[in-house]
Amino acid sequence: MAKQKLEGLAEMSDADLATELEGSEALYRKMKFEHAVKGLANPMDLRDLRRNIARINTEVRKRQVVNLSAEEVAMRSKMRARRRKQ
Repeated sequence: MAKQKLEGLAEMSDADLATELEGSEALYRKMKFEHAVKGLANPMDLRDLRRNIARINTEVRKRQVVNLSAEEVAMRSKMRARRRKQ
């Protein structure tokens, strides 16, 4: 996935993000297998793809947090405060 395509994640719909995530994860698994069997010409592609998957997951989670209700936000804040104390 090219950098230009990643910049458009905010404009993509939830369904498009899910489809993109599925495709990227499938491609990552395939590339990882190929790398283990015969090696890739550029193994840095694995790292780039893994980072792109993380960017997509970040956008998905950002949308989930925005859509939380007030009660869910309060509960999330309590859990985060408890984690900080530990």
